[in-house]
Amino acid sequence: MSHRVAVLDRELCHSRKCNLECISFCPVNKTGSDCIVLGKDAKAVISEELCTGCGICVKKCPFEAITILNLASELGEQKVHQYSINSYRLYRLPIPKKSAVVGLVGRNGVGKSTALNILSGTIKPNLGRFDDPPTWEEIIDEFQGTELRSHFEAIASGKLRVSIKPQAVYQIPKVWHGTVRELLRTTGSSSDRISEIAEDLSLKESLDKVVSELSGGELQRTAVAVASLKEADLYLFDEPSSYNDVFQRMKVSHTISKLAKRASVILVEHDLSFLDYLSDYIHILYGDPGVYGIVSSIQTARTGINELLEGYLQSENVRFRDQPVRFEIYSPVEGEEETPVVCEYSALEKRYSNFVLKVEPAQIKLGQVVGVLGANALGKTTFLKILSGIEAPSLGSVKLEVKVAYKPQYLTAETESNVISYLRSINRNIDSGLIQSQLIGPLNLSKLYEKSLKNLSGGELQKVAIVATLLQDALLYAFDEPSAFLDVEDRIILAKSIQKFVRSMGKTAIVIDHDVQLVDIVADSLMIFSGEPGRNGFASKPLGKEDGMNEFLKHLGITYRRDILTGRPRVNKPDSKLDRMQKAQGRYYYVGRHDQSSEGKDGK
Repeated sequence: MSHRVAVLDRELCHSRKCNLECISFCPVNKTGSDCIVLGKDAKAVISEELCTGCGICVKKCPFEAITILNLASELGEQKVHQYSINSYRLYRLPIPKKSAVVGLVGRNGVGKSTALNILSGTIKPNLGRFDDPPTWEEIIDEFQGTELRSHFEAIASGKLRVSIKPQAVYQIPKVWHGTVRELLRTTGSSSDRISEIAEDLSLKESLDKVVSELSGGELQRTAVAVASLKEADLYLFDEPSSYNDVFQRMKVSHTISKLAKRASVILVEHDLSFLDYLSDYIHILYGDPGVYGIVSSIQTARTGINELLEGYLQSENVRFRDQPVRFEIYSPVEGEEETPVVCEYSALEKRYSNFVLKVEPAQIKLGQVVGVLGANALGKTTFLKILSGIEAPSLGSVKLEVKVAYKPQYLTAETESNVISYLRSINRNIDSGLIQSQLIGPLNLSKLYEKSLKNLSGGELQKVAIVATLLQDALLYAFDEPSAFLDVEDRIILAKSIQKFVRSMGKTAIVIDHDVQLVDIVADSLMIFSGEPGRNGFASKPLGKEDGMNEFLKHLGITYRRDILTGRPRVNKPDSKLDRMQKAQGRYYYVGRHDQSSEGKDGK
């Protein structure tokens, strides 16, 4: 037996622009029943009880607005929430653990934020009864015999103290117009406690700034500080790494770790290194974005992330991705000395009134994928703009005789043009097999074709911008923070797509990003930026991946080992046996794979 799910993307449904194919071709409608009808808002309404799952309406809809799926029948009894008819629904919930960090990972749109809102009491779960919401007594009875019963009892009685760090930190300046210090005081914390957390999160110089003047990273860490200063039984952090560089992410992780010693913490995160370093347990959320989401059983952090990369939940016998992800160390290409040079530059210097960037002379060769790592405000974006010809160096010169395609860090789209028209204006061969198989298909862009650019989410706009860059007739592609707003699945797909496309087309790429695992997948060499943020920056020449990672991690003060199963880099616990051993050997980035016993002792 199966449980039918029918979901309509209301933004894509345009009944006035079609011939109502979903209604006219539906076999059940032809028998005289009303399986699909138009609602009062001129949007299709589909009866899940009458639907036979034939899929004809899905294929006939010219706007791809309909999704019909069959799920295991037992999931119908585990439905936690459904917003309305033919809308997204969530099955099962994560389980908070006292004195532990529980990580949630999965694609955008599968329900991570919905799960947080339910656990916080912001959303009252309706158990799928959106037209007849249950009482708290019914909800509590539904979770009888589970760890969540006492949790919902505490919510219903008003006894659960919850502190939330929301995802949309950019909304804070719209509701708070004072300084950071004044905002932190609203938590009731003492001046000493405020000074302490400002020190922990590198916010001392930001305390007297007006919130609207903060950078994205400062705003994110301010939100973390506000959530952390509140006294609570449960702390919820929705994507706390966004906008922060690797160094700042480590500071955020230390702050959250302190909270977990006295309370329960649930963390939504897309940076696998950060998630792995901070989490004790993991729930994977899988499903069809915007259609349904299922929360997996709880697992250790190592097992959970490995199964995420494998695309297969062993305990539940569920495969949610066709191909596993493997991490590789790239050796120098044979005959590298004879490889054509795409870009060559002398020692460069770029001076501003209060900042100077210095760059080592180097060559970038055909087929090379250069990853760029370093703290914020060290000149990484400035370097890309110099190579792209957007800015000129103060000293030195760049020899570049090929076209550069540049994807900027910050994206805007105010045009009414839809996605397919925009992409086709860049490359008329968008329907070719290579582009479809290596870019459009893996990133699932065809689903966005009819959406206007200005209505795309941050993650959707990022994917379109990345593909638009790769579609340009260029030899060198420059990407500034392509992982921003993308979920962990899309980050993995993105890294593989860039790498495969660049290599198969005989191109070259430079990728700036703070997600170390993404850089590890995509790059065969690394440029390391060091210096004093906001004052001076120094860029190394492209180094081999092992040498580059060693230099970067030494500066960061952490060591990485390789997971024995997937080969992914994992952060060692500070002062663990492996951490001390690798630091003593100068191997901050371990290219081999430790045995299983070492994983168990020093992994978590």
